[in-house]
Amino acid sequence: QVQLVESGGGLVQPGGSLRLSCVASGFTLYYDAIGWFRQAPGKEREGVSCISSIDGSTYYADSVKGRFTISRDNAKNTVYLQMNNLKPEDTAVYYCVIDRTHYSDYLCQGVPEYWGQGAQVTVSS
Repeated sequence: QVQLVESGGGLVQPGGSLRLSCVASGFTLYYDAIGWFRQAPGKEREGVSCISSIDGSTYYADSVKGRFTISRDNAKNTVYLQMNNLKPEDTAVYYCVIDRTHYSDYLCQGVPEYWGQGAQVTVSS
C-alpha cells in the first residue's frame, strides 16, 4: 500500500523559511522519482520541485528557483523541501507526489499517480 505523509507546514512571515518532509511507504526511492506539487486557492495544481531516482537531478518551477531546495534520503525513504525567502504567493497546500518514473521533469510536468494528504503553507505578515 502506497502512503505519503507530509509534515512541516505552517504560518510564516514573508522572507521566512520552512522545511517540508515527506515519508514514503510502498515505494523504494532508489527506483522512483519523488517531489512536490502545490495548489493555491482558485489556481491549478503545479509541479514545484522533483528529484530523480537515477542521478539526483532536480526540477524546479521558475517561480521557486533559487529559493527552494529539494533533497532526498533514500535510507529513510524521505524527501525534503527547504523553502527560503518565502513570499505571500507561495501560500498553498503542498502535496508530496510519487510515480513509477525515474525522471524528475517527467514527474513534475505530468500528473502523478500518488499524492499525500497535503500540508498547508501560509506566508503572511
